[in-house]
Amino acid sequence: MVTMQQSAMRAMMRSESGDVRLDRAVFTRENFRRIGVFAGPHTALIVVFLVLSVLGAVLAVATPLLAGRVVTAIVEQSQFRIVFLLALAIAAIGIAEAVTAVVTRLWSARIGEGLTLDLRRSVFDHVQTMPIAFFTRTRTGALVSRLNNDVIGAQRAFSDTLSGVVSNAVQLILTLVVMAGLNWQLTVLSVVLLPIFLFPARYVGRRLARLRREASDLNASMNDQMTERFNAGGATLVKLFGRPDAESTEFRTRAGRVRDIGVRTALLMSVFMNSLTLVSTLALALVYGLGGWFALNGTMDAGSVVALALLLTRLYGPLTSLANAPVDVVAAIVSFERVFEVLDLEPLISDAPDAVDVPEGPVAVEFDDVRFSYPSADKVSLASLEEVAVLDSRGGQEVLHGVSFRAEPGQIIALVGSSGAGKSTIASLLPRLYDVDSGAVRVGGLDVRDVTSSSLRRTVGMVTQDGHLFHDTVRANLGFARPDVSDDQVWDALRRARLDGLVHTLPDGLDTVIGDRGYRLSGGERQRLTIARLLIAEPPVVVLDEATSALDSTNESAVQEALTEAMVDRTSLVIAHRLSTVRAADRILVLEEGDVVESGSHAELLTAGGRYAELYSTQFADQE
Repeated sequence: MVTMQQSAMRAMMRSESGDVRLDRAVFTRENFRRIGVFAGPHTALIVVFLVLSVLGAVLAVATPLLAGRVVTAIVEQSQFRIVFLLALAIAAIGIAEAVTAVVTRLWSARIGEGLTLDLRRSVFDHVQTMPIAFFTRTRTGALVSRLNNDVIGAQRAFSDTLSGVVSNAVQLILTLVVMAGLNWQLTVLSVVLLPIFLFPARYVGRRLARLRREASDLNASMNDQMTERFNAGGATLVKLFGRPDAESTEFRTRAGRVRDIGVRTALLMSVFMNSLTLVSTLALALVYGLGGWFALNGTMDAGSVVALALLLTRLYGPLTSLANAPVDVVAAIVSFERVFEVLDLEPLISDAPDAVDVPEGPVAVEFDDVRFSYPSADKVSLASLEEVAVLDSRGGQEVLHGVSFRAEPGQIIALVGSSGAGKSTIASLLPRLYDVDSGAVRVGGLDVRDVTSSSLRRTVGMVTQDGHLFHDTVRANLGFARPDVSDDQVWDALRRARLDGLVHTLPDGLDTVIGDRGYRLSGGERQRLTIARLLIAEPPVVVLDEATSALDSTNESAVQEALTEAMVDRTSLVIAHRLSTVRAADRILVLEEGDVVESGSHAELLTAGGRYAELYSTQFADQE
């Protein structure tokens, strides 16, 4: 049974969403249409859910009436059979109410969790279609929040708010009708007493909201600090620069503030709840006193007084809930809006309606007068995901100016040049991490914008400078490109990457978890593992973006043999500063500020005495 202080407590908790304003323009036809799209598959469950909610509201009103009848029967000294039957009816209704509550909760969970699944899957799948520029700008925590907090907030629109409005409205109407039938004066008095519960609850709720929002912000800051400092890279940085004391002081300050807020919150809650207990007792005393006066005067019977007192406890819950329903509805729709905001982001890269697969077998790669500039922020991101007021709408500067070259099957094309010359940009355009502004990138004679993304992924394999590894097993990381790979193929790739000996020494072999970003391995071992992953994928086109940068001379020599084997009969695009890789290339392109300034073999470029010869003398002479 819900007490009056519990009802006021619920109102206070709801009012903690006081930062949501009712004047926000969320009640639009488009919002409701899109919400309906997600709710559509759950229509049958929602209908049953609403029926159960109404049934529960009816049963909640029936019990106080029967309790009043029992008191009346006892006072009038009726037969025990009547009292027994009334008690039996109360028990039956109690059982029915309990069963209805459990089934209603089950239906609520099925609707809410089903909706959560649909929303999360939609957001997750959509985010995966976003370009790399989106991820380079977006705060990961803010994006994860959309998948968690906002999705759950949207879910409550159906699991809590919808059922609450329906059941509370039914229960409120039934309770008022029944109470008015018993005694209209006490009914009016009960409604007049509502502000005693509602206003303090909302006031304290707003105070608690401010405290809890501050605590949430501080907890978020502590979480960010722990996340950044407790990973291998962050912990290393803190130790290298001798900052543990400063980090501890900063963390202690935030944690101390959270402690202070916790103490103030506990005190506020205690004062509030004890005040409500006092007010609840006074309200019931007033009802019993005035009701008793009516009973002694013969205008009411004792059972009606008891029934009114019990109904009073069932009145404030619906009243306070409905008073806060607009805030609940707005909060839910705002959560939907924040989810829709992500879903409305148009992916810059998508398959054309008539996209075709890249032909099987060896393929050529061609860059035809390629011009490219990185997209502006307003095209790939959201201000709320970057924690800025307004996104920058200015376009990026052009970083490639009419780059053209062709790589035949089996050829190795090397890209060299100063940092920022555009080498990695060219490498990212081939697997279509970005789209060109003009010109074309072709694979197998087809523009990459006209082929399916799935076939392009199978065609182009890439090893980046900081090849990423998941916090997972060696087997899972290697099989990411080909989930159906056999153990024999895995061991063969490890052998060719000169890593099989190491994996044999690991505690669980292929099933050894290598830690966050592979930090349980050395830099060279991590890079060789990413190369082994490429060898397993066996793509016709290979892109190596500084793939040997983390290797020492011994490891580089070993891995270079594996890379040479992997590049046989495959079109290869290699970005490297290492002499061994560059000298093995069929053609070397020298880039400066987005232009190809020289092209030729290693010997030809040295003889020309241009920019490549300058780079060679400064970077490669010592290695030779």
